[in-house]
Amino acid sequence: MSTSANSIDRRKLVFSAAVIATIGVAGSLIYTLMRPTPKADAAARRQVRRPRRSVNVTHDELMKEGPLPELVMGSANAPVTIIEYASMTCSHCANFHNNVLPALKEKYIDTGKVRLIFREFPLDERAALASMMARCAGGEKAMPLIGVLFAKQSDWATAKTDFLPKIFKYGQQVGMTQQAFNECSQNERLIKDIISIRDRANTTFGVNQTPTFFINGKKMDGATVEDFDKALGPLLKG
Repeated sequence: MSTSANSIDRRKLVFSAAVIATIGVAGSLIYTLMRPTPKADAAARRQVRRPRRSVNVTHDELMKEGPLPELVMGSANAPVTIIEYASMTCSHCANFHNNVLPALKEKYIDTGKVRLIFREFPLDERAALASMMARCAGGEKAMPLIGVLFAKQSDWATAKTDFLPKIFKYGQQVGMTQQAFNECSQNERLIKDIISIRDRANTTFGVNQTPTFFINGKKMDGATVEDFDKALGPLLKG
C-alpha cells in the first residue's frame, strides 16, 4: 500500500472551466473539493491522511446517517450490515464491485442476510463528479449507476481527454438529461455534503484507504469473497 506524502488540507479546488466547456456546462464545476492526494501506484490502494491517533469506532456512531440519504443494497431487516467507503476512481473498489460484490449479493444480500451501505470517499475530482451524478440520478437508479461506472471505470476514470462526455453518457443510460447533468455538476451543496462524508470517515472512523469496509461496526481486513465468508460466517450462525 502507498501512503499519502501530505495530509489533506482545507484548500479549495476550482475545476477548469475549459474542461467543463467540452459539454457546454457554464461556470465552474465544483467549488469545495479538497486538494487531491498524490496518485498511488497502480497496484496499491489509494490512500489519504492517516489519523495521528488510534480511532475507536462505536457501532452506533458508525451507523449515524450523514448529510445525504444512505445508498443501500439489501433489506433493512438484515442482521448484518456492511458499510463500504469507496472512491469511484479507485481500481480496487472497481474490482470489489465487479468481481466480489456479485457473489456477495447472490449469497448474502439477496437472501436477506446482509445489507450493504455505500458511502462516498472521493479521492479526486473525477471520483467526486461520478459520485455527484449517482446522487443526482437518485432513488433506485443510484446504485445501478454506481455499478455501471465501476464496470466502465477504465473508459472514463483515466481518459486523457473528453472525460465529461464519457461520464455523461453513462448518466444518460439511467435517463439523465444534459440539463440535469449540468445542474448536478454545479451543485455546491451536494459536493459539500459528499466531502463531509469523506471528512467524517477519515477523522472519526480512521478511514485512510479505499475500499474500507466495516461489518456490524468492526473494521474488516481484506476484500475477497473468502475474506467476507470468513467475517460473515460467525455473525450468521444460527
